[in-house]
Amino acid sequence: MENIKENDKYLKRKEALTSFFSDKNYKLLTMKQIAVIFNVKKNELNILENVLNELVEDGIVYIDDSKRYVPLSNSNFIKCKYQAKSTSFGFGIVENGEDIYISSNNLDTAMDGDDVLVEITVPKGNSSKSREGRIVKILKRSTSTIIGRFIKSKSFGFVEPIDKKINDIYIPKKYISSAKENDFVEVKIEKYATNTSKAEGKILRVIGNMADTNIEVKALYASYALDKMEKFSIKIEEELKSIPDEVLDSDIINRVDRTSDVTVTIDSEDAKDLDDAVSVKKLENGNYMLSVYIADVSHYVRENTELNKEAIYRGTSIYIPGTVIPMLPKKLSNGICSLNAGVKRLALGVDMEIDLSGNVISSDVFKALIKVSKKMTYEKVYKVLINEDEEVLKEYEKYKDNIFLMREIASILNKKRVDEGSINFDIPETKVVLDENGEVIDIKAYEITIANKIIEEFMLVTNMTIAEKFFFLDMPFIYRIHETPDEEKLRDLNEILSMYKKRIKGVKNLHPKVLSEMLESIEDESEKKVISDFTLRTLKLARYSNECLGHFGLAAKYYCHFTSPIRRYPDLFIHRIISKCIESNYMMSDKDIAKYMKQAEKYAKSSSDTEKQSTIIERDFDNLYTALYMSRFIGKEYEAVISSVTSFGMFVKLDNTVEGLVSFPNICDGDYYIFDEKKHILIGERSGKIYKVGDKVRVILDFVNVRLKQIDFAIYKR
Repeated sequence: MENIKENDKYLKRKEALTSFFSDKNYKLLTMKQIAVIFNVKKNELNILENVLNELVEDGIVYIDDSKRYVPLSNSNFIKCKYQAKSTSFGFGIVENGEDIYISSNNLDTAMDGDDVLVEITVPKGNSSKSREGRIVKILKRSTSTIIGRFIKSKSFGFVEPIDKKINDIYIPKKYISSAKENDFVEVKIEKYATNTSKAEGKILRVIGNMADTNIEVKALYASYALDKMEKFSIKIEEELKSIPDEVLDSDIINRVDRTSDVTVTIDSEDAKDLDDAVSVKKLENGNYMLSVYIADVSHYVRENTELNKEAIYRGTSIYIPGTVIPMLPKKLSNGICSLNAGVKRLALGVDMEIDLSGNVISSDVFKALIKVSKKMTYEKVYKVLINEDEEVLKEYEKYKDNIFLMREIASILNKKRVDEGSINFDIPETKVVLDENGEVIDIKAYEITIANKIIEEFMLVTNMTIAEKFFFLDMPFIYRIHETPDEEKLRDLNEILSMYKKRIKGVKNLHPKVLSEMLESIEDESEKKVISDFTLRTLKLARYSNECLGHFGLAAKYYCHFTSPIRRYPDLFIHRIISKCIESNYMMSDKDIAKYMKQAEKYAKSSSDTEKQSTIIERDFDNLYTALYMSRFIGKEYEAVISSVTSFGMFVKLDNTVEGLVSFPNICDGDYYIFDEKKHILIGERSGKIYKVGDKVRVILDFVNVRLKQIDFAIYKR
């Protein structure tokens, strides 16, 4: 099929049909009628069907109940991807437009991820914060198998999906196979749900039983098909055989030799895919030279290879507690591409001369050969900076001056960034600690020290420098963009801030510095963390784009992801562009420019999609491990802070980052609470007591549902 689609005849037919459907005189036709009009031979009917199916997937046409093709441009329908929030509601995600709320009455039988047609029923207006719609047709199903717990009956069974956004699947007796009560199973959907019946499925395999160790984790792992991503294809394994385990003499031609420089990596203790290394110097003119080296992955992952296709498909590495699903095979990610200490490695280097105000006054990008002098860890670098642990101080004695110089440069870069309005969110990430058997033994906030921030500042300035350079070169590129937040969300944020006597001005033309200064002005640390969290929710999600639209959160006009090509495809793609530029002395051919322009647009979208999915997966695992851990402490008391307030209660967060719901009955004071939607507060009808974001409360862990990853607290009453 891949070869057929690349065939000129196929492409011309697709182009002709697209024009045919856009003609205002087009009358609704079936495939047979279209075949007659275009004089399609019998042996080419399958090609016509493939073209038409592709036009349906592209949202050019849809097939109505009479099997006729209807142009979307001539209808009131919008093609969306349905994103379920529960089994009873969700949103139609529009590629270039505002999302559409879909209520339980308007879902049809859509499942999460399905391509659907939506008719707008309530436009956005004074009475509605978002537009609402009705699913009129399901164009393409995205879910064919599900993972869940099997519940057996005498003559049939059903599977309770671990994904709470999916309804139960009915299993006829003939499809039960060898599954037993409470087994976790994989089910193939044989019949999708209708408005009058449940989806029907067939059990393909048994994953395990409730009695098995870590069965919930294994089931979640299988539900995202991560077990199928652990290995790479035979074709890729064959390609890997031609990739060397060490740098060859032929690889170093026309590269700048930096193997004699003092170059270090700084990562977490267990990191194995080391894609960035740094070197620093103080210059005679008083300025600094920061050299950043990034693994030259594009040298080994070439275009038109199975490796490259798989990297595009995966888009990113997925990091879950205890393991990683890599974008690239370990031979690359942990081997020849990883900047391991003491061995020669290929890199793209960036030299930046930085003045005392943090300005990059000159820069140079080049292909390099390096040899990392020392693999450092955040933990040990921090101990050097605070002069702690004699053993570590002795180990790092040779590099002490470099470490303090790195801190000096990072501090200058950070001051410049903050002065220009870059927002520093004080929101700790969750760290899941597992034992040797993979069982969760602790949940805590991930500790960030000055050592982490040194590397963060170096990578930020490198990404900005690269983005600016290639923007002005007008080369095909993928940028990391973060758009200005919506005015409506900023007004909602102001309602919350008013409770703390804070306010942001100029919501129509907001500069990030306004938010940055507002957050810096909050003195109470717990309050600051909560308001940072709320402010972050106000902002849009960062994404990839082939257009340079700036990064609001960083207050950066030019920004890209260049520094992690081992684990992110956009970085790998722009490495390829940069290498082509260097090799051609920045005289890339028109043919290559046109090709890479098209690829940049395509890969920016696919990489944004895979990033979203990996974020969902990583968060889901964190939530599962958190529920498993907290299930041991029912009845325990905790100090907490209110993190958000809703129409059904309030969410509270513990110091260890665990978040859970306090529903109205669990406030436990007998009062009736009213939700003020504008100010996001709860008001006791009789007592007048107010609960607001940032308030400290004492709670008891009341209930944990591991399957739903649900944690409920109750307000503690003495």
